[in-house]
Amino acid sequence: MNASPAPFSKKPPRAAPPLPYWMREFALIRLAVVTAAGALSIGVAAVFASTWYVNHAQDERAQAQQTRDAARQRFAQVESEKREIRSYQPQFVLLRKRGLIGDENRLDWVEQIRQIQEQRKLPPLSYEIEPQQAVKLDAPVPLGDYALRGSRMSLRMELLHEGDLFNFLEDLRQRNYYAVQECTLKRIGGPSNVPNTPTMGADCKLNWLTLAPAAAHNAAARKKGS
Repeated sequence: MNASPAPFSKKPPRAAPPLPYWMREFALIRLAVVTAAGALSIGVAAVFASTWYVNHAQDERAQAQQTRDAARQRFAQVESEKREIRSYQPQFVLLRKRGLIGDENRLDWVEQIRQIQEQRKLPPLSYEIEPQQAVKLDAPVPLGDYALRGSRMSLRMELLHEGDLFNFLEDLRQRNYYAVQECTLKRIGGPSNVPNTPTMGADCKLNWLTLAPAAAHNAAARKKGS
């Protein structure tokens, strides 16, 4: 008769290894560690925030300084322009009064010639005025926003003597601005013993000068060409 096998027996479970002491103690300091981590995070965020604030404040201060410097420069420029205006305004007014600055005034030129002729008691004279043109200078001259233009006049006169021509041109120069391009004197036939009889003739070319805003002339030229 066979013997029956011995029944299966369970092994007792192994006991879990004990936790390290620092893990057992962590529960005691966990709140302190979390608080410290939170405080560290807040401190780092405060450092970054303060750094950003300082940099932002420096940028704003630099921008404000640039704005003040620019305003100071504009103020200094305005004051300088005011001084220049006060210094040159009387001369500007005189030049405009004498016809150099502004649009050409041919009627005024003709009236000035008539007045000089009557005052000097000169013989009759004749003239022709050509259309106004830009004046080309040999050397560049800073004119700012103005353009120099000239109107050529062909002037023919009869003279009692050559001094009449010089006096006429000098009187005209005192009233307006022009340039003498050429003048030709010649003797004319006639009795020399008759008072107030012309003995000489003069053919002159004058260039009446004006300074006017270049923009106005350019607009007028475009309007005329269209």
